[in-house]
Amino acid sequence: MATKQATIDFLFDQLRQLKGLRARKMFGEYAIYYQDKVVALVCDEELFVKITEPGSKFAGQRGEAKSPFPGAKKWMHISADYLEDTDFASELMRITADALPAVQLKPKKKS
Repeated sequence: MATKQATIDFLFDQLRQLKGLRARKMFGEYAIYYQDKVVALVCDEELFVKITEPGSKFAGQRGEAKSPFPGAKKWMHISADYLEDTDFASELMRITADALPAVQLKPKKKS
């Protein structure tokens, strides 16, 4: 089941504290970027945050390691109930982005 735009709109409303947050649609699902890093996926209307040590520690029992789709690595599943807490959701995204390495842009090959 593909994720609806309304789900992304709701998520972005909950994360309105974060400036520069963006989503990219891929195969009917979405990758969520913050600080130019993929911090989360939205698959089948569910939020999966990239697992980092600081993010897992912050989320505690509110996050469960699950695969967003068959064959994928495990990400931290955050249920919709916890998205109602905008401070928690925003801080989790901030902590996750801060723990991820800086994006290394590859130079374009000359043709």
